[in-house]
Amino acid sequence: MKAYEICGPGGVDALALSERPEPALGPGQIKVRVHASSINYRDLVTIEDPLARKLALPLIPNSDSAGEVVEVGSEVTRLKVGDRVMPSFFQRWISGEITPDGMTSALGGSLEGVLCEYSVFDETGVVQIPEHLSYVEAATLPCAGLTAWHALVTCGQIKAGDTVLLLGTGGVSIFALQFCNLHGARVIITSSSDEKLSRAKEMGAWGTINYGDHPDWQKEVHALTNNIGVDHVVEVGGAGTLERSIESTRIGGNIYLIGILAQGEINPTALMRRSSHLHGIYVGSRTMFEDMNRAIEIAALKPLVDQTYNFSDARFAYHSMRAKNHFGKLVITLDD
Repeated sequence: MKAYEICGPGGVDALALSERPEPALGPGQIKVRVHASSINYRDLVTIEDPLARKLALPLIPNSDSAGEVVEVGSEVTRLKVGDRVMPSFFQRWISGEITPDGMTSALGGSLEGVLCEYSVFDETGVVQIPEHLSYVEAATLPCAGLTAWHALVTCGQIKAGDTVLLLGTGGVSIFALQFCNLHGARVIITSSSDEKLSRAKEMGAWGTINYGDHPDWQKEVHALTNNIGVDHVVEVGGAGTLERSIESTRIGGNIYLIGILAQGEINPTALMRRSSHLHGIYVGSRTMFEDMNRAIEIAALKPLVDQTYNFSDARFAYHSMRAKNHFGKLVITLDD
């Protein structure tokens, strides 16, 4: 089968398109014909600096895919040939709190990734695709979709009337906007692009802030909320934006720390002074995934795909991720 491999340093242009044997199937496992794989920022930085992560190389990148079950092991009971499935980011985090073992079961990191023609998973490590979604759309859900759901729904328990601040218009933030719409929450979203802010407004954002025009954007958040602050912040920037996010929350508000896009230093004083709650969010469990998919199916929600790339052009997808011009998700398709 064809597979992309990280073989060492060299970044995106050093990704090797290789020929590998199809993976062997165990009695409790399924083989999936991969139809699409979306990319996340985590996939990009893994490719750009694999040695820092001390990964076993060569390694197939990417955690997110969608495909069709083409073979099942002798002991498989949850699935059958022909089922359409997505893998869980953490293969061994089924429910409850994350465990040390679960943390070592991430696809495209501790385990082989999915940017290949065929993948093998334990039957407990996948979920079924909502019927109304294509493979391309479904491939966006395992990391970005579930991260947003875990933050706002499982952890944050958002409700109608809550106000939520979203940073940027990447995959997690756009999913968060869609989930806020489902729950009747008001969204304030930031971007340096007026065009992207206009698109977010069309999708239901209540307030928009151009952080290029307003570098102290926390002041604009307070102006929009009558100097109260927001109930929730989906923090995808990291250290470089966290202090402003804390200042943007109401007293006792919630910040969900997800991303590492912006470099900087963190002063915890404001967190203490505002009695804010800082939650570290790293994707989610299979049970959360299944809960999210039920909501997506009932609401007929469609993930927002910015652009698709042919498998042979996969490197362009990562360059697009680095350029940060996308609105929503970037997906590599393996269908002819």
